[in-house]
Amino acid sequence: MTTEKKLPSWLTLTEDGASIKLRKAVECNGVKVNTLNLRAPSVFDVRQATQQSAGDDEKREVILLASLAEVGAKDVERLTVVDYNRLQAGYFRLVEDDEPYPYDTASGR
Repeated sequence: MTTEKKLPSWLTLTEDGASIKLRKAVECNGVKVNTLNLRAPSVFDVRQATQQSAGDDEKREVILLASLAEVGAKDVERLTVVDYNRLQAGYFRLVEDDEPYPYDTASGR
């Protein structure tokens, strides 16, 4: 028996990423927007954010989300906490596999 995860009304998944409707419009790249689109992250994106953050986990996350949304880190920092949480949820949905792994990845079994 499989359980399909219902997406919130503010989140739309596409082949290339996720579209997140914000509760409050915000200026990003000089334009007021009420939706942010996240592209699916690559290993390179994660590594770049890790290198740029110098060990600061919160900064790493802001850099990564900004990169995936193609906006500035300051734009992400201006989001309300609710909208930032939506961005996080969109990101985690993008990196979650739709099907369980057939074996334990840690042990290789």
